[in-house]
Amino acid sequence: MTERPLYVTQPQLPPLDEFLPMLEEIWHSRQLTNGGPFHERFEQALCEYLGVPHVCLFTNATIALVTALQALRIGGEVITTPYSFVATSHALLWNGIKPVFVDVDRVTMNLDPAGIEAAITPQTTAILPVHCYGQPCDVAEIERIADTYNLRVIYDAAHAFGVRTPAGSILNHGDLSVLSFHATKVFNTFEGGAIICRDAKTKQRIDQLKNFGFVDEVTVVAPGINGKMSEFNAALGLLQLRHIDRALEVREQVAQRYRAALAGVAGLQCLPAGPSQGRNNAYFPIRVLPRYPLSRDGLYERLQESGIFARRYFYPLISSFPMYRGLPSAAAGHLPLAEQAAREVLCLPMHAELDPGDQQRVIDVLRDPLTR
Repeated sequence: MTERPLYVTQPQLPPLDEFLPMLEEIWHSRQLTNGGPFHERFEQALCEYLGVPHVCLFTNATIALVTALQALRIGGEVITTPYSFVATSHALLWNGIKPVFVDVDRVTMNLDPAGIEAAITPQTTAILPVHCYGQPCDVAEIERIADTYNLRVIYDAAHAFGVRTPAGSILNHGDLSVLSFHATKVFNTFEGGAIICRDAKTKQRIDQLKNFGFVDEVTVVAPGINGKMSEFNAALGLLQLRHIDRALEVREQVAQRYRAALAGVAGLQCLPAGPSQGRNNAYFPIRVLPRYPLSRDGLYERLQESGIFARRYFYPLISSFPMYRGLPSAAAGHLPLAEQAAREVLCLPMHAELDPGDQQRVIDVLRDPLTR
């Protein structure tokens, strides 16, 4: 019998019997978007669950990133990471901002604060770090740098839903944080995103920008965009919140099984787990080191042959794409640790519906890569 294919992520779906009454309510109300009751309830529920003051919902995280930069009137140069999904830097280009790439920390693969400080010029206006794989950035050091040089900080927190530190939600750091609710994420609304902000005045500006810049029926104050989340997606989000804690528990169990099984495999290195309280296991990245019998790409292909579709997150680097590689900061020699991560990292299947039997298939290939 052919075994079913295994993918890195699998969207978590709410029970259909819970969703149908909500769908019927939306259907009969005829209010499908434009800040309806489900939208309002979802924003409030997220504030309570995440422990943040204000949430602005969006149709997706890319539009949210573009809008976050507009909301803070960012221009000039912004220091960011080459080791991320392309939306991080694309949002800068959409705003006419020059990305300045800085190398990453070898362990966390987040922006290296020392590199940030060295890259600051008179044209630098902000820092756009990523909590890569849900691992918190060095927020204290980034805040120190931002305060010293009078820079804004916007965190791409696409991977960081529910991540907490002893000080509280990681989303409360920086001027703004941007979440993704895409179907591949820990928490999803199929498509969606959000901006986390600190005060009501900033939330008002963001809400205006995501609705074409309208203040009222006849007044437009900014060249905004249509970034509003629909009632359908907001209802899905409310349902997902009912089940997210259990999903996070299961993901932790999956991560622990991987760590135990791979502990003695020479040449495979799991990333440090970090404190158990507040981590979300958004992905399960491993490094494939030179002493392993196969290269990273060789292992990637061997897994595919076994019906296991791992992902090389993030390869190639953003800085290698045509629209970025001409930048001085995009030179490979400037980003050795990011280049190394892009060559070595492989993300294994990680989701709340990955049962132990399917996970064992993955582990068997990793343990004995020269057999099928």
